[in-house]
Amino acid sequence: MAKFIRRLQRIGSTILVSLPKEWVDANRLEKGSQIELETAPDSISISANKERPTRDLTISYPLPKEENIVADITGAYLLGYDVIEIRSESIVPAEDREKIRNSMRWLVGMEIIEEDASHISMQFLLDSRTLNPEKILKRMSSIALGMYDDVSRGLVSNDASNLSTISNRDVEVNRQYFLLVRLIRSALVDRKLAGTFHLENIDVLDYRVAANLLENAGDYIVELSEYIMNSPLSDADSKILHEATRNFGMIAEKSINAFTKPDRLLAIEAISMHKKLEEKLGKMRATSDKQISIGLLDMIYMFERITRSWADVADLVKPIYN
Repeated sequence: MAKFIRRLQRIGSTILVSLPKEWVDANRLEKGSQIELETAPDSISISANKERPTRDLTISYPLPKEENIVADITGAYLLGYDVIEIRSESIVPAEDREKIRNSMRWLVGMEIIEEDASHISMQFLLDSRTLNPEKILKRMSSIALGMYDDVSRGLVSNDASNLSTISNRDVEVNRQYFLLVRLIRSALVDRKLAGTFHLENIDVLDYRVAANLLENAGDYIVELSEYIMNSPLSDADSKILHEATRNFGMIAEKSINAFTKPDRLLAIEAISMHKKLEEKLGKMRATSDKQISIGLLDMIYMFERITRSWADVADLVKPIYN
């Protein structure tokens, strides 16, 4: 990276600075060309106003023994590749073709655009600049929170139909998680894209952590729903646990709003509310007037693990420093 020193010039009421000829020539700029300026309190960056080049990847088939075609496609998607091609000198077996098609349901925006016996081409059809990490994170939280509410109600409901759908709904949480990870990784290597999202480097990394917490929460909720269906509690224990956990939605929403604003005071409020919930669950575990069942202990632990995920998101909000 070259460094140049320039003096400011005044022409009328306008302050001008000349651009290095080497940089202008390298970017094929001329009179009338547009450039992009990005300002900070004590700096300014100038970039040629060019479209981001498409990132292409070709995967040669068949793969080495230790590799997996679905894992390779998913990895390329998460790394931000726009076009993924699978090429083979022979016919790609029907079994692997089916695996490739099924993998598309996990990858938002990725579609098969060309296919023949020895070649499959996939392309990411969304414009990353039009996507919004904040909205994607809130969608993940909203879906997972809906799953949580149905699990909590499942403690006292005789209808297990909602519990049986939890794992299917977690698929959408995972889809949104993959999309968000793709955007975050792309923003880390493309400052222009990060600027579109209005995120600094530390914010990008925090979004990665928050997304991972919510994706884990979805997995924990699936585990809890299966446990409730297979190891039901007594009516008395179910009612007690339902009463303690049913109003968690307010805490979760405060946590996500605090993170996305960001709002440290709202985060402190969410963390405080979560601590009260933990104390309530802790008292249930420490009850001494009767022998507590192993099933109830397990479920208390599962609820604690789930609710901690949202509280940890609130913990990511930076403290206020004077």
